Amino acid sequence: MRKKACWLVLAALFGVATASQNPGAVFLEIWPAARPTGLAGAFTALADDASSVYYNQGGMAFLQGTNATLMHCNWLPGLYQGMYYEYAGLTHQLKDYGNVGFNIVYLTTGETDVVNERGDFLGRYTTFDVAVAGGYGYPVLPNLGVGVGAKFIYSFLVPNWVWGVMPELGITSGGIGVTWALDAGALYKPFSFLQAGIALANIGPDIAYTSSGESDPLPRMLRLGVAYYPVKNKIVSVAIVPEVEKILVGMFYDSTGTKPFNTKLQEEVRDAWKSIGVEAKFINLLSTRVGYFEDLTGQRGGIVMKNSDGQTYHYGLGDVLTRKGLGTVSSIGLCFGAGVEFMRFKFDLSMDQLIYDFPTSNYKFSFSYQF
Repeated sequence: MRKKACWLVLAALFGVATASQNPGAVFLEIWPAARPTGLAGAFTALADDASSVYYNQGGMAFLQGTNATLMHCNWLPGLYQGMYYEYAGLTHQLKDYGNVGFNIVYLTTGETDVVNERGDFLGRYTTFDVAVAGGYGYPVLPNLGVGVGAKFIYSFLVPNWVWGVMPELGITSGGIGVTWALDAGALYKPFSFLQAGIALANIGPDIAYTSSGESDPLPRMLRLGVAYYPVKNKIVSVAIVPEVEKILVGMFYDSTGTKPFNTKLQEEVRDAWKSIGVEAKFINLLSTRVGYFEDLTGQRGGIVMKNSDGQTYHYGLGDVLTRKGLGTVSSIGLCFGAGVEFMRFKFDLSMDQLIYDFPTSNYKFSFSYQF
């Protein structure tokens, strides 16, 4: 089935496939909302709008009033033409009782034709994934917010009627996965110029697609981020936001059983996703963003170098600063974004196609409003 192949490619893109386990529901790793995407996903230490329901529920604790965000993206059309990705988030302040929030994430790869080995067209269906989440954030201290969330996950890869019309596959059922997960986060603001965030996401039962009961772990992840404001006044505000994200699946796996712990720890650190974003706002009207991202295991972003033989390799910032003779720079995993704000309405645009090795476009459009 060509759609199965498509999802295997998606898993490889996100670098979550290991020699021991292949996480399911990889759509949970796609950055929602245009503003965080322009910062290369580094949003855990900001989390100051309705997308905080996804990135860090602790950030919800500091939100005022009611906030809504809608996003649309024709996601990676260079990989699969029919894919698009949607996000909707909403938070509401409960006066002295913190904030509640809600979001929904939806991804579809479009229509799939069912064709047997003889080339006969047997039908068509649409693949999709959806996650519906709720969250709650509360300021336990004036400068410390904590939050929790829960989500329902439904993954529709193959409908049951396909197995009936293609008995040669030897499969009678499967192709639909259902599970749930919990999230938690905290946002700490020790100074007016410094914030720190931590979040755990997708902690829940494995997701199973096959009738045999075999299952795949969710892409459970840990995010750590800091936001530093070297300039922050009514005219100009600049935020520097570094972040590290680690997939907590197959950690310290060693197929040979011979690697020392220090080696495995170094591999895990290198495997972590690393981002750094810079956001500049001008008189609360215009904003610009740039982000750098590296996922060396998934071969996304980083600094791509071409050697004398014409081969390209992904390296991290640490590699380029400490090693010589890596080659010439071919590309850099940068993300860009911009936004405009008028009264309570915000429009944001971002692009992150430069972190992928194949030709594509990837623009996200977000509309936000504070009631």
